Amino acid sequence: MEITEVRIKLIGRRSDKLRAFCSVTFDNAFVIRDLKIIEGQKGAFVAMPSRKICERCARCGCKNHLRAKYCNDCGNRLPGVPAGPEGDVRLKLHADIAHPINAASREAMQKRIIEAYSEEVEKSKLPGYKPVEIYESSEEYDL
Repeated sequence: MEITEVRIKLIGRRSDKLRAFCSVTFDNAFVIRDLKIIEGQKGAFVAMPSRKICERCARCGCKNHLRAKYCNDCGNRLPGVPAGPEGDVRLKLHADIAHPINAASREAMQKRIIEAYSEEVEKSKLPGYKPVEIYESSEEYDL
């Protein structure tokens, strides 16, 4: 598969580590949206789209993210975050929706996205810069 398009939407807040969102199109046929470009300690990297992992409330069955203290539906107090194996307090809070299968694919994809991000940052410094729309239509997401 070949990456045929990368669209970058820069984020204006510099106090946050999130620098941009992007969408990647493969073979002009398949798109992955909501990838994030994050500024890490060793430079920018690409985070795959993910969703919060949820569990259900024992009282009403409503889904709540793992660190929620109270149920979003009934207000019931939820149990604390369970410790992992052997007291490990690191808990997986998000699950990838889409991701590369191997390191080589990840590196190639990240290289292309970071190049496009760098180009967009340079364009943003020019007078008259107009941000790119990463989605064809905002109507797709109006619920």
